[in-house]
Amino acid sequence: MENIKNLLTFIEKSPSPFHAVTNIAQRLDAADYTRLYEQDDWALEAGKGYYVCRNMSSVLAFRVPATEKFGFNIVASHCDSPTFKIKENPQITTNGYVTLNTERYGGMIMSTWMDRPLSVAGRIMVREGATFTQKLVNIDRDLLIIPNMAIHMDRTVNDGKKFNPQVDMIPLYSLNKEGQSFMAMIAETAGVEEKDVIGHDLFLYNRQSGTVLGAEQDMIASGKLDDLQCAFASMTGFINSNGEKSMPVLAVFDNEEVGSSTKQGAASTFLFDTLNRAVKALGGDDNDYRKALANSFMISADNAHAVHPNQPGIADPTNRPVINKGVVIKYNANQRYTTDAVSAAMFKGILNDLDIPFQTFANRSDIMGGGTLGNISNNQVALNTVDIGLPQLAMHSAYETAGVKDTEDFIKICEKFFTLKFSKIDDDKFTVE
Repeated sequence: MENIKNLLTFIEKSPSPFHAVTNIAQRLDAADYTRLYEQDDWALEAGKGYYVCRNMSSVLAFRVPATEKFGFNIVASHCDSPTFKIKENPQITTNGYVTLNTERYGGMIMSTWMDRPLSVAGRIMVREGATFTQKLVNIDRDLLIIPNMAIHMDRTVNDGKKFNPQVDMIPLYSLNKEGQSFMAMIAETAGVEEKDVIGHDLFLYNRQSGTVLGAEQDMIASGKLDDLQCAFASMTGFINSNGEKSMPVLAVFDNEEVGSSTKQGAASTFLFDTLNRAVKALGGDDNDYRKALANSFMISADNAHAVHPNQPGIADPTNRPVINKGVVIKYNANQRYTTDAVSAAMFKGILNDLDIPFQTFANRSDIMGGGTLGNISNNQVALNTVDIGLPQLAMHSAYETAGVKDTEDFIKICEKFFTLKFSKIDDDKFTVE
């Protein structure tokens, strides 16, 4: 259970993507990885590990193999989750209440955010002369609540309710309009003057701690399992792995929940820039980079839907993942997932060698599903990619449910994957060794 305890601690310490990336960076620092900066020249050495951050909400880490000819073994996940973002000029005072103006970030189940303790975390920007400094902020106490309407005032609430995010989902901050303003509290928490705060990216987060539950203590319940569960497992497997024959790459992107089309998202040049620069810092050129891609493989790791215990009819008739019954390979005919026969076969081969079971997921043909990182990142860095996930319930809820065994399995998969060598022999043959 040590990995599960560490997972829940990691999630608790990652109330925003900025905190998640900072936590990953700290783990990499502790494992003797060297931080690189995009604005600097890079000098790389064989056998050494490096990482680079963009926007402090996405991170790429890699190790330089001893061999001159290599490919990239990449596991990609994301660190953002659906939530509510604090707007500019957030404070609203009316009817004796002080509330905060917010807007939706991503596609959450709005009702799950009601009637539970919430708080705020993210980053602020502070001006210090000609320098603009980013500071992390986490108001680490129960601060806000989004109160539901009493059933006496809405007798139809159990018949289905459409929530208006500008009306129903505004969090209550204070009962004292003369009390400390929200931005003053943010500044105080960061240890700066309110007048010096000139920008912010602040988000609500669920204060309920994660837990292990179930008759056999085999389930995990927590906020942000999508996708910090995969981010944590891939990070752990990456740090634990050794003996690589290619370049292992850990990729954790921001903004997957809103389409990935940001400078730090999977659709950006971040992965391309980093891999290309790494090849050139090792004495290669554009041709070497493209040859490396042909001998590369990516696991796009974003959690998958398990069959719901109360609504099994929503699942596909023949592809019905269950929690703790194996990692899920995700398919979609319209390429919302990038899995194809080649990538599925290669990934299944790894699982077979490890004696780890797998399951498959496809949406019902009359239900449109979501997309993920694989095809989006392939627009910039094209390589064989399989879309997988760990099965979970209540995806995009403020509090989700997943499995203990699935987490452990994916750590083992990543530990092995990062040591492998993928080779393209011709258009019909590939090897994994």
